[in-house]
Amino acid sequence: MLLVCSATLVVGYTGVLGDERVDVAQAVSNGDIEPQVRGGEAVTRTDDAEPVVEPRENVTVVATDSNTWLGDAQQGPRANAELIAFDTDGSVLYYEDDHTRYWDVDPVPGTEATVEFLYADHLSPSECGGESACTRNGIERVNLTTGESTDVYSRVTPGKHSTRWHDGDRVDGERYAVADIAEDRLFVANTTTGHVEWAWDAQTEFDPASSGGPYPEDWTHVNDVEVLPDGRFMASLRNHDQVVFVDPETGMDGEWTLGSDGDHGTLYEQHNPDYIPESAGGPAVVVADSENSRLVEYQRDDGEWNRTWSWADQRLQWGRDADRLPNGHTLVADSNGNRVFEVDRDGEIVWSADVAFPYEVERLGTGDESTGGPSAASADLESRTPGETAEGGSPGLLTSVWLTIRSTFAGPYLSAVFYVLPYWMGAAEALALLGFVLVGAAWVVTELYWAPYTVTVRSPVRLRSTGAEAMSVGAAEDGGGDGTDTDEPTTGGTNEGSAESGHEDVDGTDQEDT
Repeated sequence: MLLVCSATLVVGYTGVLGDERVDVAQAVSNGDIEPQVRGGEAVTRTDDAEPVVEPRENVTVVATDSNTWLGDAQQGPRANAELIAFDTDGSVLYYEDDHTRYWDVDPVPGTEATVEFLYADHLSPSECGGESACTRNGIERVNLTTGESTDVYSRVTPGKHSTRWHDGDRVDGERYAVADIAEDRLFVANTTTGHVEWAWDAQTEFDPASSGGPYPEDWTHVNDVEVLPDGRFMASLRNHDQVVFVDPETGMDGEWTLGSDGDHGTLYEQHNPDYIPESAGGPAVVVADSENSRLVEYQRDDGEWNRTWSWADQRLQWGRDADRLPNGHTLVADSNGNRVFEVDRDGEIVWSADVAFPYEVERLGTGDESTGGPSAASADLESRTPGETAEGGSPGLLTSVWLTIRSTFAGPYLSAVFYVLPYWMGAAEALALLGFVLVGAAWVVTELYWAPYTVTVRSPVRLRSTGAEAMSVGAAEDGGGDGTDTDEPTTGGTNEGSAESGHEDVDGTDQEDT
């Protein structure tokens, strides 16, 4: 069994069976792949970029929330985050890795290859002007064909975790809406004046003492905001398992809320919900149901939300973005699955790229997020469960075991395990590692049980023999005596008592052996 588990791990790491996962973004970072434009502080260009993924009709942009264990030997996990764009021919159009984290990416209206993205830069205490670290959260605009970039808006928040803005959305040419995790609110900033012109505080509707996550450390974890065609804001309160709708004049409309706190059958710490309007078959919301490791869509009928579509496969783990494209396909960022991929109307994957820990994926020329896409109900999209195969057959034994584990331990703990696993580890490798640990532990326990030695937990730890060998050892200790051995210490500071109890003072008291 140990040999089987070891072989599975070796095969997964080396990719000798042709299933090697090559993180394209990390390969660019290492210089193995050259982009057409390398952006950031020093823009460079090359004319010999080679295709690295399958071609698509439009440019695909991916933002990563740092990578996994893929860096050089001196790098640890989460060492690098990237913004990468794949050109229509499959080559790398653009690449940069200047920021600590990359989050939301949106196309700029009226342009062909310009995007705005949210970033986070971790700052040292000295850079923050105090004794604690802080984070600069910002919005930046970049032309993917020239590398020309412009700072749009930024602010500094205290600390690092759970203070980083994940998402924003354009209101108009001057105003920008932000999902502010640090303050558990939505706000609209004028990017020209720098002033906040409107804000909605989650405490106007929710009690920190009885809802969401821990307050104030990570209460709502509001990770998404979208400006709707009717002027409302749709927001994702991750730690409340809810998508809420906020009117800028009257506040939250509770009748429209999707999900409820702790109702994990509907949503479980979701990311990036996208609104599909009535004109495209809605109202509907397509959302990455992250901790349930699935993509779902809910249609609003007669004042209620009903699930009309669901998709998952055995690799999907903590997906955090799902965009409905105009052709009815769905573009997905699978964070712990370390890939971005496209699913067609029949539920089949028709395009995929291995990218470590993606947060957001955007297909240019198709509208912002799911703006140009139809609802699942109107497009008659096929749902898919992780146990289904492309041929409609039953999954294999290993897949069945993995799916059982995933359904049993679904939630943040399983996601945390995959968060720290190396990038090349999929379900098979994770199961092999678990088997290796369990079988190895059982082997060690069995060997210790049948071994001629036992370990006595005392101070200091004593290794003593058992059975017939104990007699010979005892005889040797007694210098050829009667061969008996006893756990009772002798009195008077004899050598035998010293062997049992460690160093002994002249008065017979124990002394710690250091």
